[in-house]
Amino acid sequence: MTSSQIEIQLIAAVTAAACALPGVFLVLRRMAMMSDAISHSILVGIVLAFFVVENLNSPLLVIGAALTGVATVSLVELLNRTGRVREDAAIGLVFPFLFSIGVILVSRYAGSVHLDVDAVLLGELAFAPFDRLEIGGVDLGPQGLILMSAILLLNLIVVSLFYKELKLATFDPELAAALGFSPWLIHYGLMTSVSVTAVGAFDVVGAILVVALMIGPPATAYLLTNRLPVMIGLSALIGAGGSVAGYWLAHQLDASIAGAMATMIGACFLAAFLFAPEQGLVAIARRRARQRWEFAQTMLTIHLFNHEGLPDATEESRVEHLDQHLRWDSTFATRVVRLAERRGLVTVYDGLLTLTDTGRARAREAIVMT
Repeated sequence: MTSSQIEIQLIAAVTAAACALPGVFLVLRRMAMMSDAISHSILVGIVLAFFVVENLNSPLLVIGAALTGVATVSLVELLNRTGRVREDAAIGLVFPFLFSIGVILVSRYAGSVHLDVDAVLLGELAFAPFDRLEIGGVDLGPQGLILMSAILLLNLIVVSLFYKELKLATFDPELAAALGFSPWLIHYGLMTSVSVTAVGAFDVVGAILVVALMIGPPATAYLLTNRLPVMIGLSALIGAGGSVAGYWLAHQLDASIAGAMATMIGACFLAAFLFAPEQGLVAIARRRARQRWEFAQTMLTIHLFNHEGLPDATEESRVEHLDQHLRWDSTFATRVVRLAERRGLVTVYDGLLTLTDTGRARAREAIVMT
């Protein structure tokens, strides 16, 4: 493994972790598409700032892009507050408008500089190790790695210092306001963090991968845990792991690194969507099947309990008659009886079902609950 390969993977992992931290709160606030809006609309801020300073390495580009991200959020909320446009529609109106302006400006006035549409959309991690930061003749490493490490540290500090406020404003903004916190200020602080993170990752990984890294890992972690601290940690790990795996997938297929990374993030989400212990489709299907058999056993105990001591109790308690009285086919009825017998709810002798004390207690409890 070459030093360039190691640096590419480090840049990708650090960028993924930095994007995942604010992304967690976007997912919890159901504002996932806001990351898409910000990551695209900041292009116009970068271009306008470049026209002013004419230097791609100027920190004013970051400031201009961050201000554009906050302006995007403000415009979306302004449209939403009119009551005439819903938030999702407002996002769909604002960010294509701003992004299109940026694309037009790039294609029309920035053709002679390294600021093109392909780089904006996809980025190119393969070139990131060659963009070095040197101070006094000392090579400090790739600029992308240093920048994203600083942003990761900044996001860690923000989340650590304002964890309680972010958590409260995310899950119960009314309570946050009642306790003296400003949900409005917390919201715009979070959007500023999203904007700064998107700006830093923009030149390194491109707009598409920014969205994938900011939303994919938190959405995956959301399926795996219900605890916010665990979700934050899992999001960073999933993002970093998926990015590294995506790099090697691109290496094997000789394909786009950004595309392969986004693919691996999507694969991680798909795996969690299917196989998560509690919220995965497989787990849900198993739980529903188990509930179906539990309900059937309860219905059997109620049926037997209601006919105990009656003249027709013998006929109603025979296994072969369950299909007539409970509308069960013989295969289903046989399995329900077998499960109920295994659970100690009934006993079976010569085809005759008899409730145990446990079965009677379960029937009484079910009748009371209904």
